[in-house]
Amino acid sequence: MKRKLIVFSVLIALAYSMVYGQDTISSGEKEEKEVKGFNFVPLPVIGYNVDIGFQYGLIVNFFNYGDGSLYPDYKYSLYTEFSRTTKGSGVNQLFFDSKYLIPGNIRITADLSYLTELTLNFYGFNGYDAVYHTEFIDEGSEEYQSRVFYNQERKFLRFTSDLQGNIGIKNMKWLGGIGYFNIKMGGVDTERLNKGKSETKRLPDTTLLIDKYQEWGIIGEQEAQGGIIPSIKTGLIYDSRDNEPNPMKGIWTEALLFYVPKIAGNTDFSYAKLAITHRQYFTLIPQNLNLVYRLGYQGNIAGKSPYFMQPYMITSFAKVTTTDGLGGAKSLRGILRNRVVGDAIAFANIEARYKFRHATLFRSNIYWSINLFADAGRVVKKMELPADLDSKLGPDDVFSDFFDPGTEKIHLTAGGGLQLVFDQNTVINFEYGRAFDQRDGNGGLYIGIGFLF
Repeated sequence: MKRKLIVFSVLIALAYSMVYGQDTISSGEKEEKEVKGFNFVPLPVIGYNVDIGFQYGLIVNFFNYGDGSLYPDYKYSLYTEFSRTTKGSGVNQLFFDSKYLIPGNIRITADLSYLTELTLNFYGFNGYDAVYHTEFIDEGSEEYQSRVFYNQERKFLRFTSDLQGNIGIKNMKWLGGIGYFNIKMGGVDTERLNKGKSETKRLPDTTLLIDKYQEWGIIGEQEAQGGIIPSIKTGLIYDSRDNEPNPMKGIWTEALLFYVPKIAGNTDFSYAKLAITHRQYFTLIPQNLNLVYRLGYQGNIAGKSPYFMQPYMITSFAKVTTTDGLGGAKSLRGILRNRVVGDAIAFANIEARYKFRHATLFRSNIYWSINLFADAGRVVKKMELPADLDSKLGPDDVFSDFFDPGTEKIHLTAGGGLQLVFDQNTVINFEYGRAFDQRDGNGGLYIGIGFLF
């Protein structure tokens, strides 16, 4: 499992802020330092995984607060992340956001990213209907296949640009956007991952789950290698939040249509998805304690989505490196990433967030918070599998090792976290989630940027 760690200098800053940060709570009133002009928060990044090696890089979030009259809002923001691993995975991302660059109250967001993953999670389709056989990745088991049996490789070039504007009704907005994805899929390059490993740590040359799905005809030849996905996104948004990174009150609801036209270069990939998401925020203790929840649905309404686009989560604002689900840091915390994939999915999240210390540190307003959460999700429309699937399996393949039809149900997790927030906008988030069912994995630790929603 990939773990992204904010290291040394940042961890020292976190501890320092707890002990030496100048308290800004006085008689229950929160007083903040004036924030204006240009500001940025640099965050060193390092991580380690036995199969992808060491990860190293830098995240920098730039803000322009102008004369300070907009604070905690900003004139524009630029988020950048550049990181690499010693085995070839990498993140290169630029994300721009501004409500004031274009006249007429038009908000623009744009993302340009190139993402490489040598071991992207792949567990099959339709949730629990696809068996997660832990013995296949356990080197101590007689049934061991490979540590990367449930993985595949992806190279993902992504460009998106969205506009939002008012429609004359309070808090209601229209959205229109375009996207270009160039995605290359493939099996795991075990030869590359084995470089420098001792004989006992080398990955065997064996057939992985993604290879079997292609052999069995579940994944077609045209989609197996990826493709070019041009997209058009449109929809309506209702947004009455008082603060976007961590609202204390308000509603954020959206209904979005994601359409992929058929053009030269993307073979037969033409489809449409509908994504509806409702989020609401309640104040329980003014300024310090809030209760928040999110309900979501996403599903195909026309055409057939290629398998590599089924996990892609559609939203009006996605300042995250990866937008895959369900399962993982940005959807169901504590469940294996991409564990719950289907033709249509539904999900829910609820959490309480408590700000327990406000201070100033390094010329920034900061606060510490903790959260407790519960997440749930399931496939509500399954992807069709070949009718004669049983006959397609190889002589050494046991049907029950890979499929358990009719067992899909709600996937549940719970957990908690700790956050440090700079100037109400940059959120360093430490969270741990635990799945209720071992078929979803053993839990996950997530250290990254931003609240879930």
